[in-house]
Formats: sequence, C-alpha cells, structure tokens
Amino acid sequence: MSWTDERVELLKKLWMEGLSASQIAAELGSVTRNAVIGKVHR
Repeated sequence: MSWTDERVELLKKLWMEGLSASQIAAELGSVTRNAVIGKVHR
C-alpha cells in the first residue's frame, strides 16, 4: 500500500471527523493502525 494523495486526503478528513486510528485503518484497508498514527504525525 502506498500513500497516494487521495488516501492522504481521506486520512485527513477522517481524522478531522474524530475517527480513531483503528477506525481509519479499517476504512482505508491494507494499512495498520500504527501506519495511520505515523502518517498523522508527519
């Protein structure tokens, strides 16, 4: 899985909506909770 611009934008949107890292990982698919956390903090 790579972080395409579209996936990063979706990540930002879901994070701003208050979803947890686990919920975002499930929504994006093929990405771990830790990958979500790492990307959010970059």
